[in-house]
Amino acid sequence: MKKASKNLVTLLILITFLQLVACSHNNRLTESKEPESIADLEHTEISMLETEMETDIEPIPAEDSFATILSFGDALCHIPVFNAAYDSETDDYDFSYMFQYVTKYFQNSTVNIGNCETPMAGKERGYSGFPSFNTPEHLAIDLAELGVDIMTTANNHTLDQGFNGLTSTLQFLDEAGIAHVGSARTAEEQSTILFRDLNGINTAFLSYTYGTNGIPAPEGKEFCVNLMNEEFMLHQIEEAKAEGAELIVASMHWGNEYQTTPNEKQYQLAEFLIDHGVQLILGSHPHVLQPMERIKTENGKEGFVIFSQGNFFSNQRQENTRNTAIFNIEVKKSGETEEVTIEDVTYIPIYVSIKEPGAEHRYQLWDLNEIIRSYEAGEQIWTEEEYQLAVKERERCIKLIEPENE
Repeated sequence: MKKASKNLVTLLILITFLQLVACSHNNRLTESKEPESIADLEHTEISMLETEMETDIEPIPAEDSFATILSFGDALCHIPVFNAAYDSETDDYDFSYMFQYVTKYFQNSTVNIGNCETPMAGKERGYSGFPSFNTPEHLAIDLAELGVDIMTTANNHTLDQGFNGLTSTLQFLDEAGIAHVGSARTAEEQSTILFRDLNGINTAFLSYTYGTNGIPAPEGKEFCVNLMNEEFMLHQIEEAKAEGAELIVASMHWGNEYQTTPNEKQYQLAEFLIDHGVQLILGSHPHVLQPMERIKTENGKEGFVIFSQGNFFSNQRQENTRNTAIFNIEVKKSGETEEVTIEDVTYIPIYVSIKEPGAEHRYQLWDLNEIIRSYEAGEQIWTEEEYQLAVKERERCIKLIEPENE
């Protein structure tokens, strides 16, 4: 009651003040403009206050959103690679030592994606290498601990261990907490687009392969692997758009093995994808690095392509097969227009170090920039021979990825 009385007194004082002001202006306030009640006066005051607030407050500009996609090439597990990871004391495998020098790069990105080149069908099938791979499933655990978020599973080895091997691979990735795209256990799974929210950028991930080494999908299970059929790819792209994709990333298993330049078919497919809304293409399969390029199609669409990212790791010794890179793709979403663009692409040159059989840490991914920095800073970690190798192999990586800068 005291509060209500106080408000009433205040309103009465205000009414008296307004009446005096009206008189001082030669009665310009006519009866029709006087407040008919206290409620009318309160409404007038509130309207005036809202008008002043709308005038004084400036609109807050929308902020841009940024994300980093880290991408790497083929996780290609030959017999010597998993033999070197075997621990006889535990009767299990541990691949984590291979990633010692690159782990830090997986900690600061928004999402990490690579290609699972070899299937994981389980120990009971017998682990094997080329040409029909069966990789120890502990690799999935070690990739997850490295920080890998997504593995693509559409490649020419997808059906090495048949449909059961395919389903086991996806199950092991599920258990490790790694998402996957490119192969499927059911038609429903194939039709479900993989989405990730990258700092407010709704991103769809797609994956396709040129083939499966002549091994056909089982009858009635054609859905199990995504092939590079333009009609099918377009259907998935349109579905991704319909579900609100602001960025579409397509991983393509394509090209000629050991060839360091893209072929005509790769360019044709790249332009097809970009024309229909794919902004980023991540290539694999040649086992060597190929150039990265920003492409603008004849229809005015623009996208970024890394034609081949090389082997993330393997036992291959052919020329250029031990050169690879970890790619960082910077993505921006404009707060003003909501347009999503590929702002910048950088990379860390990597070399797959392979020591003699029986050597400790036989396979390791060497960070070439760090070796060079460390040696030149006088840190006694790397030998002069290792330093010279790092200088040579870094230069090779750069020439393969950016040949126009030679």
